Formats: sequence, C-alpha cells, structure tokens
Amino acid sequence: MAEDDLNRKYGLGTRETWWEDPPPNRGRTGPDKLRWPVLSIVFTLPYLLPATKRLLAVDRVTPGVVAMWVLVYGVAVSYALFPVVFDRSRPFRFAYSVWMLALGLAVVAVADVNPFVMLYGTAALVFLLPLAWVVLLDGIALLLGAVILLLDGRFADNYGDLITVGSVTMAMFFMSSLVRAVRRLQLANEEIATLAVANERERVARDLHDLLGHSLTTITVKAGLARRVLESSGDIPRAVEEIREVEGLTRSALSDVRATVSEYREVSLSAEIVGARAALRAAEIDADLPHAVDNVRPEFQTTFGYVLREAVTNVLRHSGAKLVKVRLGGTWLEVEDDGTATGVVPGNGLRGLTERLTAVGGTLRASAKPGGGLLVRAEVPLPEPRAAAPATRAEPAGGLA
Repeated sequence: MAEDDLNRKYGLGTRETWWEDPPPNRGRTGPDKLRWPVLSIVFTLPYLLPATKRLLAVDRVTPGVVAMWVLVYGVAVSYALFPVVFDRSRPFRFAYSVWMLALGLAVVAVADVNPFVMLYGTAALVFLLPLAWVVLLDGIALLLGAVILLLDGRFADNYGDLITVGSVTMAMFFMSSLVRAVRRLQLANEEIATLAVANERERVARDLHDLLGHSLTTITVKAGLARRVLESSGDIPRAVEEIREVEGLTRSALSDVRATVSEYREVSLSAEIVGARAALRAAEIDADLPHAVDNVRPEFQTTFGYVLREAVTNVLRHSGAKLVKVRLGGTWLEVEDDGTATGVVPGNGLRGLTERLTAVGGTLRASAKPGGGLLVRAEVPLPEPRAAAPATRAEPAGGLA
C-alpha cells in the first residue's frame, strides 16, 4: 500500500498536501467532553477574575459595558467548546480558530484587558489546524496584538505579556508537532502489524497448499493403486505394501503440517526428488529424474524443492502424462511432461511459486509445448559481480624517490 494511500486511509493527507493534516489525535478520544468545561473554567480564572473586577467597578451600565461583558465571557465560553470542535470538519475548525483569535484581539482592544487573554486562542489553535496554518495565523495574531498595544499606548507596560504569549504558543507548537509525530508512528505500527498478519496468513496458506496438495495427491494415487491391485490380481502383499506407504505419507504430512504452522519445516530438493519418483511410479508415469542435486547452488535448493513438488503435483492431478523429465542446473530447474495440456491455467500453486521465486529475485515460467504438455522453468539469476577497485601503488612517505 502506497504512503499516500495510507495517509488517506487514516486521514493524514498526502505528501503533496501536508498542510491539510488533521489535528494530532483525530480518530482518538481527544479532550474529555465532560471534564473539559470544568477545567476550562479553572484555566480562565486568572483572566476572568481581574476582568470581572474591572467591569464591576464601572459606575453605570451602558451598551458598551454590556458588549465588553459579552466579549470577556465569550472568550471563556468559546474556550470551553474546544472539545466539541476537536473532531469536527477542517472548515469548522478553521472558523473556530479564527473566531478565537479575533475574540482575543477584540478583548485586548476594547476591554483594556491584559494581552495574556490571546493565549487561549493561539494555544488552542496548534491542536486544531495544520502546522503551516498555525504559524501563519498565530503570527498574524501576535503582530496585530502588538499593533493594538502600540496604538493604545500600552505596549511599554504589556510587551512582556505579549512575549509570554508568543513563548507559550511556541512551546505548545512544538508539543503539538511531537504529538502528531507520535500519532503517525502509532498508525504506522498498526499498519505494520496488519501487514505482518496478512503476510503470515499468506505464508501459511502457501505452505499448506504446497504441502497438502502434494501429499494428498500422492496418498490418493497410492490408495487407488492398492485398490486396483486387490480388485485385479488379489496381490495382498503388494497391496499391503502400498497401504503401508500411504500410512507413512499421512504421518509425514501430519508432521509437516505441524512444522509448517510453527515455521520449522525445511524442504530438501533431494528428498523431493525421491518423493516425486515414488509418486510418479505409483501413478504409472515414467520419470526421468536426476540422481543428484550437487550441481544446484545450496541457497536455491529449498526454493527449487517447492517448485518440483508443485510441478509434480500438477502432473499427477491434471496432465494425463506418461513421461515426466526433470532437469537441474546451478541456478535453474525445468519440469517437462508429455500430457494433454494445451495451455496454462493460473492457480494458487503457480501463484505461490511465483511469490517464492520473486522473494529470492527469480522468475517462474510455465508454457504449453506445441505437441501437448507443459514446461515449467524456474530460474534465479546470480547477482552481477562488482567491478574490482583499481589497485593503487603505495608511494614512499617522505624523502625523494
């Protein structure tokens, strides 16, 4: 899955639109919607108490005083609504952020309140909008706050509070960046875990198919041979021998299934050749098989063992062949039959073999022969040798040559 697809899946935006990132905890719990209003009252008390005291000291109530009450307490009420906004759409969060900044600036300008009130908007903003918008809007808000203080003649007395607002906002900015990074790591870990489970399921399905397909096919052929022996000639000793081999195959298959689930089973190319010879003989198919595997590179023998097993299984099941030839090379294996197949039907077996060979940088080709039958070739090319670095002659250190 591509990185942009993962980002869209979890609502993180794409690399080309990184400024559209959601808040860092989008899809998580966010601020507690029940306790936050109580906490917001505690957070706004340092601002509300002096402002309320100043408003209560007014001689008479005028429309202007009422407007100042609305502005002062509007900041506290809007700040208490932060959890409601946290999981809303991006335009809604953007409008709320602009409203909080405008409300804080209005209170500073109209109600003659300490500029520290702007912190409720600038700090909340870093958790609601992408980082680029945070820098832009908070920077504009702080600049406008400085202009308001200059025009009102209060800059000399309150510039320290404005610096405090900027410093705290910057600290919250970096904390928000850290939270976003942690959230992305959590999502990446969840995706890695999901992919690991999917890969393990594919491995088990592929191994069980390769293992049981071959074993059960051989068991079926041998059981059928024992039945035909009993029906035609009544040769009980031979039938008993075939049944003993069936019993041995079932025990071996059960052991291999257990080992496959635990990922301990190793496939041996030489053992697969022996098993293929026995299975083909039971099916009354002539087998032209190599007697040794020494010419095959050791690192490829396990992979070629799987290829041989699946190819022989397909011959026993579908081909109707009378002769099977197996050829081996250092980095390749070929299985050829003279069956009646005129085309290749892709299935789970060929798909699984393709995945195995791709994992080691190899290729699998299955093609129909002109006269009927299939040719399966697996090949793993060797890596290109690196060019040797040119030798350099050491010069004597110091002195004249």
